Amino acid sequence: MSMLRSVLSKVVAVAGVLAATVAAAPASAAPPEYTTAEAGNPIVDGWYADPDVAIYNNRFYVFPTSSRPYAEQTYLDAFSSTDLVNWTKHPNVLTTANVSWARYAVWAPAPIARNGKYYLYFAANDIQSNSELGGIGVAVADRPEGPYTDAIGRPLIAQFVNGAQPIDQDVFIDDDGQAYIYYGGWRHANVAKLNADMTSLGTFDDGTTYKEITPSGYVEGSQMFKRNGKYYLMWSEGGWTGPNYSVAYAMADSPIGPFTRLDRVLAQDSAVARGAGHNSVLNIPGTDTWYIFYHRRPLSETGGNARQVAYDRMNFNPDGTIQPVKMLVKDNFADGNALGWKTYGGGWSVSGGQYRTSASYGGKSLLDDNHVNATYDVDVRVTSGIGDAGLVFRASNAGTGTDAYRGYYAGITPAGRVILGRADNNWTLLGSAPLPVVAGQRYHLRVVAVGSSIKVYVGDLTAPRISVTDATHPSGKSGVRVYNAAAAFDNVVVTNQ
Repeated sequence: MSMLRSVLSKVVAVAGVLAATVAAAPASAAPPEYTTAEAGNPIVDGWYADPDVAIYNNRFYVFPTSSRPYAEQTYLDAFSSTDLVNWTKHPNVLTTANVSWARYAVWAPAPIARNGKYYLYFAANDIQSNSELGGIGVAVADRPEGPYTDAIGRPLIAQFVNGAQPIDQDVFIDDDGQAYIYYGGWRHANVAKLNADMTSLGTFDDGTTYKEITPSGYVEGSQMFKRNGKYYLMWSEGGWTGPNYSVAYAMADSPIGPFTRLDRVLAQDSAVARGAGHNSVLNIPGTDTWYIFYHRRPLSETGGNARQVAYDRMNFNPDGTIQPVKMLVKDNFADGNALGWKTYGGGWSVSGGQYRTSASYGGKSLLDDNHVNATYDVDVRVTSGIGDAGLVFRASNAGTGTDAYRGYYAGITPAGRVILGRADNNWTLLGSAPLPVVAGQRYHLRVVAVGSSIKVYVGDLTAPRISVTDATHPSGKSGVRVYNAAAAFDNVVVTNQ
């Protein structure tokens, strides 16, 4: 595949077209093939939603909605990275101060480059009828990070057509150079042609401006990409504030369809996150490596605007259909932060690609997950002290204090033991085995908990050091903990069984 298309389409996956297009070359060295955001989801700090992606000037860009009450949605931020791990924030790339007609509810930015310029399409004002001012606008800038200013002084699409609320737009440029805008809320989707100026609408061969392409189940959040000559329309289903928000897709031989729903490819996982939807797609230029960027709601959050940006690997079957996306749980701390973790006692920080804590009597840090049957992995080093450090799993009711949680803990200690116990604001030792442990040395600790069976491995992953049966705590959060020791943790992975 040509790499010029990495600029023309946010999904970055087709042959290059048009010498007049901004030639945003792909990153000089492609990132490794990740299975997920290996340094942890969410990928950026704060409440954000509706992410769209682009590659500009050897950098990956993510443009999300600021997930706040409508009246406070008056700006858009962006984030960029050279490696999909470390992200730089670009605040206020677009604000309502630079769009005369936009007042609030600035949503779903869609970036693309052409004609030596960078364009950002957005929805504003959440109009409910054709008598209101608002809809889909287009802003332009000389740099990917803006500032973007209104390109035409009015909405590009300002009316309901075919029942589609003018929101949630995506812009796609096909191999022949024709640009299209896909959009629509209120369970209707339209496509229209964009002229080469990217600021006005063209017409189809039959003289019409808009064509309805609504597939079964469509609610909002259009996304278009092309792979191996096939056109993929993706969209969101369900209510955006609910747990069942999800992503489905269709395939077609034409950019205007017809699009027949094939399957749901991304949905909530009761062990990881809810409300997973409103996606975009990123292809690493020159490869068949694809990622789905989307927002999701942490399990402990119920507010509609409590949404975070994440990404996971997206794979295809031999016939071109998309495999269901798995929201994986990993964190190697290579991004220098511990987003998504919550601490209870102790002093926690990330440095040198490791999650470190000072010595404390029971300081712990937990993810916002809820696994039942799972394999838990971590690399752990006891850096000082005579106590222990290791994994917490199936935890609930967490607080600050030595055993202030309900759940299980497996750890290693330089005293020469591996231990497994149960906590419930007290401590019950379930198992212990001799294990030579050298302070400062890294050990791989694994727990496999399926039903009432709990097995603990250290180093040798073929034979458990401890094997017990206990059904006291059936599910809960995962994390790490120390007792009378300082420690460093790395490569945390939680895998559903």
